[in-house]
Order: sequence, then structure tokens, then C-alpha cells
Amino acid sequence: MPRTTPTSIELTAEGLLLEVVTAGAAVRRLVVSDVEGDTNVVLGHRDPMTYAVDGGYLGATIGRFGNRLAGARFTLDGVEHRVAANEGRNALHGGLEGFDRRDWTVEEQGASHVRFGLHSPDGDQGFPGALDVSVTYTVAPGSVRIDYEATTDADTVVSLTNHSYFNLDGEGSGPVDAHRLMVSADTFTPVDAELIPTGELRDVTGTPFDLRRPTVVADAFSHHDEQLVHGQGIDHNLVVRGVGMRHVATLRGTSGRTLEVTSDQPGVQVYTGAHFDGTVIGTSGTAYGPRAGIALETQGFPDAPNHADFPSTRLRSGDRHASTTTWRLGRE
Repeated sequence: MPRTTPTSIELTAEGLLLEVVTAGAAVRRLVVSDVEGDTNVVLGHRDPMTYAVDGGYLGATIGRFGNRLAGARFTLDGVEHRVAANEGRNALHGGLEGFDRRDWTVEEQGASHVRFGLHSPDGDQGFPGALDVSVTYTVAPGSVRIDYEATTDADTVVSLTNHSYFNLDGEGSGPVDAHRLMVSADTFTPVDAELIPTGELRDVTGTPFDLRRPTVVADAFSHHDEQLVHGQGIDHNLVVRGVGMRHVATLRGTSGRTLEVTSDQPGVQVYTGAHFDGTVIGTSGTAYGPRAGIALETQGFPDAPNHADFPSTRLRSGDRHASTTTWRLGRE
């Protein structure tokens, strides 16, 4: 776990400033300049040192395996691998010492981009293969692009994502209940009480996860659905329609600010931030309460190595994992 003071890097483009820190290769601020002035639209810790101790995933790069692994285990080529459990008996976001808790190296930096690198040795948190990973943030007018790459010297599993929470009305402005969310997904992966996928792909029709049209977040909560009980709201993987680089989600705040997410990943974890309880103090000095922000984590499916029918998250020795996510900020 990193203990040195994180280095802060600011990337700028017309109308936009992105602040990232070396601890967890995390996004701390995303400041949009528009007719209302400068507004930070992501949640971040007031004290940058918090990222070096326990950032609680805020804005962090997640790995080796984003989301959950049932029983903190998976089998690869007939060999069972046990990884570090950190959510009851299950593994969440890479285990006890996931990539969010590492001090990443700045490999390349310019005015509008930075590339972070990390070496994860064979057996790290129980995962096989030595893994070399990079994440590159690039800003342009109105947009942020995140590129992930990884290589391994032995077959392993990899699913990388970013865990930023968005509040388009401004960080610290209160819950996102009145935001409107649209997701390009016809199905989702239901979960059990431990938030582990059951293996089913369920039609979103008639469920809180039918977000194919812009839906007020609070209205999605109005459904009587066991899945909302499991997730204390929405904390679910939606299956993104299509393949390749495509639309994933559009979020709109009451301010009229919009966020469009595109990605080449098969799923997106929509998480409405039920766990915020006032103990996290944001960059504005505001204590974050429930639903202070919403996460839209582009990803491979949760627990994919344990479900043969899910898209594969296997990375073979000699191959290269590469994925891209973009955030486009605008205003209606």
C-alpha cells in the first residue's frame, strides 16, 4: 500500500481540468467550466493523503479484477486460484491490496495526458502471472479518454476499470436522486444477497434496470424489487448492447450538465453510492451522504472467471489487454 504523499497532476483542455494522483492512479477532480463558472463533477477526498492510506475506491484505477469474485477463487486450466478475500468470503476489486492501493509510476506526461504504470508480481493477491499495467488519461475540449493496457507472462484474468463517482450538479451538492440516467442495456446480471451474479442474464423490462430511456434515479428506486434490497439501491452490472466502442450511458444533472460514457467493454456497473455515510469529506469540505454520486464502471462481467457463459476476462501470456473508456461532458 502506498504511504508516500501522492503526486498530483493537473491536465487541462478548453473548458476542462482533470486532476489525477499517483496513489491508485485516481481521479480526484474533474472541473468543468461553463456558463455557471467552474464546477467539480466528481467526488474526491479533501486530503490527498487519504488516497495513500485508504481511498475507498474514489476515482481509483481498479484491478487486477474489478468487481467481485465469488468465494475469492477461480479456476484456470484446471488449477484453482485463491485470491485475497476482502468482502466477507468474497474478493472485491482485486482483494485486500488492489491496484487502488498502489503507488503508480508516472511513465509519460504532457499538458493534456499522463500515463501511469504498475508492475504486479506473480501471485499478487493470489492472481497468477506477473502483470504489467498502464493507464493513460488524455483530455481534450469537453472530454476525458482512459486507455488501459496490460501484459502477462502467464495466463491470468484481468478486468480494469475506473471508480469515479459523478455528480453533475457539483461535488458536494447533495444526492443524485434527481439526475436522469440512460444506459444502452437490454439485460442485466442479477445477483444474490452477497452481490454475486447468479449467472442469469435477465431482461430489464419491468425492472428498476430498464434505463433504456432517460430515467430519474429516484424513480428507479420506487420499484419493489429484491435486487434493490440486495444492492441497497442499484449496484448491478448491465450488459451493454453491441460490440466495440459504443454508447454505454448518458447522465444528466438538474443543472443541465451531461455526461456521455462510451466504451468497448461488455458491461457497466451502475452503483448509486448507498455506502456514503458522512465519514468521507470531499474536496469542497462537504461530508458525503448516501447517493452523493453515481459510479458508471465500464468492465468485464463480475465473477466472469466462474461463469463459462460470461464474456471471457482471460489474458493469455504474450497477448495484450487493451480497453478504452471516454467521458464526454456537455450541457443541454
